[in-house]
Amino acid sequence: MDISTNAKSRSLVLAGFRTASTFEDIPIINLEDARNDDPVVRRALADQIRDACINVGFFYVKNHGMPEDTISKAVDAAKRFFALPQSRKTALDIHRSPNFKGYTALLGENTNPENRGDLHEGFDIGWEELTGTSRTDDGLMTGENVWPADMPGFREAALEYYHSAVRLGRSLFPLFALALDLPETFFDDKTTKPAAIMRLLYYPPQTGPVDDRLQGIGAHTDYECFTILWQQDDVQALQVLNANGKWVNAIPIPGTLVVNLGDQFARWTNAVFRSTVHRAINRSGVERFSIPLFFGTDYDVKLEALPSCVSEDYPPQYEVVTAGEYVKSRLEATYAHSKVEH
Repeated sequence: MDISTNAKSRSLVLAGFRTASTFEDIPIINLEDARNDDPVVRRALADQIRDACINVGFFYVKNHGMPEDTISKAVDAAKRFFALPQSRKTALDIHRSPNFKGYTALLGENTNPENRGDLHEGFDIGWEELTGTSRTDDGLMTGENVWPADMPGFREAALEYYHSAVRLGRSLFPLFALALDLPETFFDDKTTKPAAIMRLLYYPPQTGPVDDRLQGIGAHTDYECFTILWQQDDVQALQVLNANGKWVNAIPIPGTLVVNLGDQFARWTNAVFRSTVHRAINRSGVERFSIPLFFGTDYDVKLEALPSCVSEDYPPQYEVVTAGEYVKSRLEATYAHSKVEH
């Protein structure tokens, strides 16, 4: 398909464009047919994803293929890490890394500049083979991971989850392409070096008087193409903002993962796909753990509006930047308030 001249594709994408969605529910999408041999079946699944991407920017997925054992081991590893003495965690402080790998302390981030800081701890990793090879030669945002010493099995559990989530992410790209009326292989040459950042996150319970400027993570959009999120089944914290300014709870549903779109897709699709504002506030009274994997394009890919998402009446909305430049600039702004010289 020649996307630069295909008027039908352009009309199909823009015809469903909504600029103000007042959704109350987040859809659940069954991925069982993601690799079905029948293109009609795959297209029907992509249409569900398309509707969610245009109108909500969030959806749950079930039958996603990530083993429960892999998830459980990663969650257990996160619990062990965040229970370490503070001095051991701080030794891996993310500001020591040129490419944002390692540990973030409570209030170390501030995703919403109007807030006082984000009330969570985090541990960030990027691509690394199980054999121990990190990606260090791909320019912006790549670099070696850091790992805690004397924690047997931690690295293996984290990387097993990471690679399982990356496999799931790669399986979603053909469906996103179909949702945009593009060839299923359209993203293949743009995702050859998975620019995926995974975070282990710990949210202590927020107790006492409510301070609206102190949240688990402040209102924000994600930076990459999309996020795959495991959230703890029994703790409600994640909220999604609709066009009426109402916060809609993304209630944990056992056996599902949450997928939400990020800014790279919004820029690529000229805001046809929604990068929806969300936040997390843990007022459950118990600890909360979550594991997001942020899946973006190769860092040298230019984020320029797809021809199928522009028209004479709807010109490009964003300046063109590379994926790496965009992600790094957003992370630098997020961590700027806690940066000290190391």
